[in-house]
Amino acid sequence: MRSGANPAYYVLLSVAALFVLMPVFWMVSTSLKPETELFLAPPRLWASSPDVSAFIRVFTDYPFVDYFRNSLVVVSASTVISLAFSTLSAYGLSRFEFRGRASFLTFLLISQMFPSIMLLIPYYKIMETFGLVNTQVALILTYVSFTIPFCSWMMYGYFKSIPRELDEAASIDGAGRFATFARIVLPLTLPGVVATAIYSFVTGWNEYMFALILTSSEDMKTVPVGIGQLIGQYKIQWNDLMASSLYAIIPLMIIFIFLQRYLISGLTAGGVKS
Repeated sequence: MRSGANPAYYVLLSVAALFVLMPVFWMVSTSLKPETELFLAPPRLWASSPDVSAFIRVFTDYPFVDYFRNSLVVVSASTVISLAFSTLSAYGLSRFEFRGRASFLTFLLISQMFPSIMLLIPYYKIMETFGLVNTQVALILTYVSFTIPFCSWMMYGYFKSIPRELDEAASIDGAGRFATFARIVLPLTLPGVVATAIYSFVTGWNEYMFALILTSSEDMKTVPVGIGQLIGQYKIQWNDLMASSLYAIIPLMIIFIFLQRYLISGLTAGGVKS
């Protein structure tokens, strides 16, 4: 039986969509509630008189402009650097045979198995030694070190799906190794590059722990740290917290809306062996 002809199929999809969208609906509802309705029992699903002042306070009462600027600079830079290094390393791993190649690939995968909190103190000591604490450079270097191994592994699968005969044909035509990589092979892996870039961007955008420890001044903190500071010791400003969280997901929504087709094809391209 075709799934489209079964009403239960649509019921299941509707329930799943409701389950996924309910937290987003609650975020929107809470952000529009005045303070008098935040702690009503039982809680209301929607504000009786919606108020958008929380969306304004996020930028007037808190330095969220600085937070967003820092996040965009740090995450964009780390994404570009990760892509540059991971594509080059993955291309080399997919095209050259050398001793220890399999072990190196295994090492890249194993490096993702350790919890990041184990590296918190070593990273802080390294950044402190080089005088990089409370700088954007510290965050960029940290995020790059997290994303390059897995990005290299992802790109390795995409490059493996590109026949080596293309490299040989480009070599016969007089193209050097780097020209072959940049002009022939890399454009063919565009969906994979986009999928890898999205992974790197989302990882950096959502990172909280290292951004909290490696930054101290308000003008260096990122969006997750800024949102976390809205949780006070004696009071949580829930409407401001939800409003800032909605602002934080806007860049991610834009990325997924405009790059969705590349993401879907990129996630499947590296899984097919030629």
